Order: sequence, then C-alpha cells, then structure tokens
Amino acid sequence: MIYGYLRISTKMQRPDRQIEGLKGLCDAFFVEVLSAVSAKRPIFEEIVQKLQRGDTFLVWDLDRVFRTTYDAIVYEKEFRRRGIKFKAMNMNIDTSTADGNHEYQSRAAAAEWERRKISERTIEGLVLARKRGSRLGRPPKITDEQVRDAKALIDSSDTTIKDAAASLKVHPWTLSRRMRALPPERTLHQ
Repeated sequence: MIYGYLRISTKMQRPDRQIEGLKGLCDAFFVEVLSAVSAKRPIFEEIVQKLQRGDTFLVWDLDRVFRTTYDAIVYEKEFRRRGIKFKAMNMNIDTSTADGNHEYQSRAAAAEWERRKISERTIEGLVLARKRGSRLGRPPKITDEQVRDAKALIDSSDTTIKDAAASLKVHPWTLSRRMRALPPERTLHQ
C-alpha cells in the first residue's frame, strides 16, 4: 500500500501543491493541519503505526514531514529497518547508497535551516511591527466603547454580565475580562 502524507501549518493554507504532486501515486493520502513545531502529530503517528513491510510512505517535500535533520535520519533508518519504502516526490534519491544517503541528509539539513530562517524572519517582522505600533493578533470582538456601555448598564440596573454579554454576542468571560482590562476614562479637570 502507498500512503501519502501532506501537512499544512494552518487552516488558512491549502494543500493543493502537495495534492497535485501526489495525485494518482497513492492508495490513500492524509492531510494534517498543524504547525511543524507541534510536539504531537496524530495523523503522522497513525500512518507510521499502520505501515507494514513492502508499504511506501510518500510525501511531497521533506519539510512537510520532518522538523529536524535528526527526525529525517531517524525515521528513514526506521523505515529501512522495517522494510518500508520512503519517497519525497520532489527529490529522486536512493537512500540505500552512500551518495544517496548523504544527499538525503544534506537536503534534510537544508529543510531544517529553511524552517529556522523563516521563523527568525517572522520574529524579526513581529518585533518591527510592534515598534511601529501595529496591533498584532486577532481583533477584539467588542470595542472599548461597547465595554463601557455594558459596564454602565450593569452598574446602573439589574442587568447581569451574562445578559450584557448575550446582547453583545460574546461570552460572559470575554466581557468580564475586557471590563477588568478597560483603562479608566479620563476626565477633564477645570
């Protein structure tokens, strides 16, 4: 049996490039949606457990399956020991030869280096964005003005946080957290 494994980091990404590369080559393929740095990869681990002697484990690119050079080497050796073929479709390498094994390890190291460089550049970009005053992350579900209005309503009537949150279509915890974090209103002193 030929098992194809595809990984994308977020639901915003699409596996089209990998699907196109593996289409027609696999008996079954599986898509995992999680970051390369995730400690657990349930779909990957499930496929590795299913693999039997004579099966093939197929990926489009090394960086879609292995996080580090060490991972790539360890799994390649395990697959070879278990009689499982391993192929990365964008590279035509025979790891049973000394030259092929060297090329495989070199490309695995390059994939790890590339992942680390992307991470470094992302962090640098975030630091610069913060320095420029950009707000990072998901936008707030409710504005400060809505929070102040809800707080005033709660303080001046028998409206509960739960009722006020429901009217704003947010969870009560969201409203109470935002109320605690709300900066005090500035008043003009004359």
